[in-house]
Amino acid sequence: PDPSASAAGPDGMAARILHRLRHALAGEGGREERAHGGSEAEDFPESSELEDDTEGLSTRLSGTLSFTSHEEEEDEENEEEDGAGEGLGEPPQATGAAAGAEDGGRCWGRCAGGAGAAAPCGVPSDEWGPAAERPGSSLLTRQLQELWRKSRGNLAPQRLLFEVTSASVVSERSSKYVLYTIYLIRSGRFDKAPAAITRRYSDFERLNRRLRCRFGCDMAGIAFPRKRLRRNFTAETIAKRSRAFEQFLSHLHSIAEIRRSPEFLEFFFLQDLRAAQRLTCTGMYREALATWANAYRLQDRLGVCSSGRFLLTLAGLAVCHQELDELGEAHGCCEQALQLLETQGSHPLLGPFLQAHVHLAWKVGKDKRRSEARLQDLREAGPPLQQQPTLKECLIKEPLE
Repeated sequence: PDPSASAAGPDGMAARILHRLRHALAGEGGREERAHGGSEAEDFPESSELEDDTEGLSTRLSGTLSFTSHEEEEDEENEEEDGAGEGLGEPPQATGAAAGAEDGGRCWGRCAGGAGAAAPCGVPSDEWGPAAERPGSSLLTRQLQELWRKSRGNLAPQRLLFEVTSASVVSERSSKYVLYTIYLIRSGRFDKAPAAITRRYSDFERLNRRLRCRFGCDMAGIAFPRKRLRRNFTAETIAKRSRAFEQFLSHLHSIAEIRRSPEFLEFFFLQDLRAAQRLTCTGMYREALATWANAYRLQDRLGVCSSGRFLLTLAGLAVCHQELDELGEAHGCCEQALQLLETQGSHPLLGPFLQAHVHLAWKVGKDKRRSEARLQDLREAGPPLQQQPTLKECLIKEPLE
């Protein structure tokens, strides 16, 4: 036993065990930051170091991260995004407290072993098991529980998690790059259908550059993985870079101004919207439907379900469902859109959605009187509805910059 701990008595032992437990849950860096006054979830974490060590790497390479490559390692990168080396004028890489932020509060349940693992994940502090019943341990247990109750409120779980689930090396005619698949996961909830994106290094680099131009102060403490001249396609490099991208997105999402910016949001779903629009225009409705649906889930995870992009997504879903003779689903999409447009009297999509809703409600035997009344109000207040485009025409003509 540790003599210093014995001398300190039960109070010292409780403090030591709590220290280890909090370190395992939130990381040393986050603990120190909260101890000096704390910060709200909106501001945490604003800075982190992307560590270049091998911690957690074996786990990723053994199954957590799926890595596929059909070619042997090449020493030189053929693709411009990684082959240029350290770019001139690249923002300095952040250094500092990384341990508490690198997981971004990923999981309350990732308890380390040893003394820090006093309680199973998700189990209340007063149900920690037989240890509390052992003779001589009741005082220590009560003190530990009390300290845990006081400190638990300071550990802010992250509401949206980003996880790179797979990475594949893609070879084209004149370039070679790694394509990363990132899942957006809501903490504490089960998602039946995942929201996922696939991005390459140049996509992340473009996002980083745009955000640094607009949010220089906020971005000063956020690190970005450096470019490399060699060993870009080794499993070790890809695993480390995957971890770095997870940290990068978590840090961006923790800052409210960045999280709500068009640059950040469009990084996730603008590519899907453009692809879905092209597929819809060419009549590939089944493929378009899957892409619209993924764009819907991405915007739902990011909390932007009242924007114009989201209304356009609902229009795409309604059109594709209708073209595939899935009239009930199309009717539901129109109803959701009209609920969002309830307080808006002059939105460009209001008339087309109302017309589509009336038609679909008649087809599926639903009540259409409210939509007909709103259409009558529009007819009296504006141009004839016959001159307004249909929902499909609005969808096809909408420019997605």
